[in-house]
Amino acid sequence: MTHDEIKQRMIWAGKVLVNEGQDDFTRGHISMRLPDNPGLFFMKAHSIGLDEITMDNILTIDLEGNVVAGKAKRHSEVYIHSEVFKVRPDVNCVLHTHPTYSVAFSATGRELKAYSQPGALFYKATGIYTDTINLIRSHEMGAGVAKALGPHSAVFLKNHGIVVATASIEETVISTIMLENAAQVQLIAEAAGQVAPEFPEADIRKLQHDITRPEQFVVNFDYLVRRAKRLEER
Repeated sequence: MTHDEIKQRMIWAGKVLVNEGQDDFTRGHISMRLPDNPGLFFMKAHSIGLDEITMDNILTIDLEGNVVAGKAKRHSEVYIHSEVFKVRPDVNCVLHTHPTYSVAFSATGRELKAYSQPGALFYKATGIYTDTINLIRSHEMGAGVAKALGPHSAVFLKNHGIVVATASIEETVISTIMLENAAQVQLIAEAAGQVAPEFPEADIRKLQHDITRPEQFVVNFDYLVRRAKRLEER
């Protein structure tokens, strides 16, 4: 993708995320590594909602968190993105949001279970960052989040929010939505009483394989973009 195509994808990602309840005033942020210069990444600017991303307010930032292009204000939590990009060359897109059920689930200290198909996506594959409830405003704190993320695609920031980091915008956005659904289902199931055992691990792993094909993320992301466009046309 060209730089403009990446930015356009980020714009639609922001609209999709807001439509799916991932907004928290102006506090969420998304980034995408530049394919032709992996030491730089595009990032949503401060003081705007995810649905207000435009071609003109996307910043270009280096791995030390410095703005190298763009005039908008930079998020103070830029270090979530820069520190993850430093240690995860397989990651191209990082997203931080504060979805209700995921935050509530993070407060329980429990392991995410495969109580739903979205839950299977993250079976034995989430980290937990417990150093602080505060904003991630330093290299050291960002490195702590990256360490808690480890090899996974998602990490809960206890009592704060989530970070999802994958190879593409499509996978990151869809995974974020599925993580919130998985947390919601588990909280409801556990609140209802004793939960029956999960399916055997081999069965869960098979489903995990089936729903993590790259084309599946693209298909579902494109659907949500079409839905967002229809909403704008009303």
